[in-house]
Amino acid sequence: MSQNHRFEEDKIEGKIYDRQLLWRLLQYGKRYWRLIIISVVLLIAGMALEILGPYLTKIAIDDHIIPGDMPGLYHIIGLYLLVLFGNFIFKYGQILLMQYIGQKVMLDLRQEIFSHLQKLQLQFFDKNPIGRLMTRVTSDVESLNQVFTQGLVMVFGDLLLITGIVVMMLSIHTTLALWTLSVVPILIIVSFVFRKKVRESYSQIRFYLAKINSYLQEHISGMSIVQLYNREKKNYEIFQDINWHHTAAYIRTIFYYALFYPAVELISAVALAIIIFQGGFYIQNELVTFGIIVAFIQYAQMFFRPISDLSEKYNILQSALAASERIFKLLDTPPLIISHKDSYQSDQIKHAIEIRNVNFAYDSEYVLKDINLEIPVGKKIALVGHTGSGKTSLTRLLGRFYDIREGEILIDGIDIRQWDLHSLRSHMAMVQQDVFLFSGTILENIRLGNPNISQEKVIEAAEMVNAQLFIEKMSGQYFAKVRERGSNLSQGQKQLLALARAIVYNPSILILDEATSNIDSESEYLIQQALKTVMIGRTSIVIAHRLSTIQYMDEIVVMHHGKIYETGNHQELLKKRGLYYRLYQLQYKDQEVPMF
Repeated sequence: MSQNHRFEEDKIEGKIYDRQLLWRLLQYGKRYWRLIIISVVLLIAGMALEILGPYLTKIAIDDHIIPGDMPGLYHIIGLYLLVLFGNFIFKYGQILLMQYIGQKVMLDLRQEIFSHLQKLQLQFFDKNPIGRLMTRVTSDVESLNQVFTQGLVMVFGDLLLITGIVVMMLSIHTTLALWTLSVVPILIIVSFVFRKKVRESYSQIRFYLAKINSYLQEHISGMSIVQLYNREKKNYEIFQDINWHHTAAYIRTIFYYALFYPAVELISAVALAIIIFQGGFYIQNELVTFGIIVAFIQYAQMFFRPISDLSEKYNILQSALAASERIFKLLDTPPLIISHKDSYQSDQIKHAIEIRNVNFAYDSEYVLKDINLEIPVGKKIALVGHTGSGKTSLTRLLGRFYDIREGEILIDGIDIRQWDLHSLRSHMAMVQQDVFLFSGTILENIRLGNPNISQEKVIEAAEMVNAQLFIEKMSGQYFAKVRERGSNLSQGQKQLLALARAIVYNPSILILDEATSNIDSESEYLIQQALKTVMIGRTSIVIAHRLSTIQYMDEIVVMHHGKIYETGNHQELLKKRGLYYRLYQLQYKDQEVPMF
């Protein structure tokens, strides 16, 4: 899949405005409807006072300044100051409320997205770049914030202000008002062209922003590989190209803004010139007063400001709707692996794991074909075979991280698709070759935030796998900080913590996927002795490439090209002189210590 194709959904094509999309977005503000109503009331009050200002100027000039009525002028000045102060208070309250609402909506939406992401199946993350998903939770949600803080309510305010100004101008002097508003058609044409051009630029900005986030996340996470293979220069050139396209899109947007705002100012200046020229003519003919001309000049200046704001808010709304379209597309992606109503739950697994006629494919090519296997409770089995033979895929199916295409897997005689997911996975623990640790303390990484697991149990589990040998040497010991992905720990130390994590949860089914591959020989011996005790009474599935470490398993399952090639214990498989025998002969069996 090409990079550009992966990000096609981040492009914005055509007209963004969509009533259903907008209506769905506004539903997030429903729980704050009282605050929104108060905000609208404050907005209307503020706009009314703002519109009243020029009219008071007219009264001051015509009724008090020209006649020389100074006491009356002082009253008007006092009233004008009250209007200004009231307008300030109303606007302050309105902005404060809308910012609060916007932040609360973002809080709710981020939590909903994160919660939804945790429910999605692993196959979704296989196909979606992490950087793009991060964009959904960060910059896309931030775009939606602007709808509530600067968008719809402020658009309503701007329209209200424009309407109020037009009504006031028409009521004061209809003819002069029509002359003043004669420039509006030109303004509409300029605004239309501006919106169209900016919309195209925003499409490119969003497209390349998603590419930047994805590229950064991927290459920062893989920095060790980048540096090892001297990819710094090449990666810099690729990032420079993506970054330049993003910058170029922003520059085009700035260019259109740089044209639009001076154009509005020019049209505003033409309107003022019309007022002065036509108003001067009317004054000579005593058709208007000097106060009317001053009021019209003030109204004209006020009129063009919300016009400019509306064009900007249109693009804010457009960008937000584009972001909401992508967010809702993510939220509308249904989790394919879920717990059904009245799903089966159990506190204990009492019966065998039965795998019947299982076929599975990640995409179109099957990686598991006609798998039939029974694993009795408390037994230890090993899965061996060449890389890509399907060993790890089979263990992933047991925990329903992926769903089988055909066949069924039964635990306690119940198809795992009928199990409650939480209950099913609570019986399992898995230790993989590639260990993932979270930022936090060693204690938090072992118990994964489970408050029911005491510190004493954590210490006991760490001692069982001999992890305490390095933990006690660290500053803070079990409260020592673990950096992102465990970057301050060795591969072996991370694997020890993963083993302790698995043991502390006391699982009924223990899955070890090359769990001791990154540990030195001495630590491996100690862990193997611990696992000998840990596996007693547990159903254990061990994936191993070093065959001498699994000689004394109850059963060894040899897989080849997605099929079960042969089964038996170590001695039985050697006697068959099949694939297991050939694999065993290729390895240095005398240099390794048996697991049991």
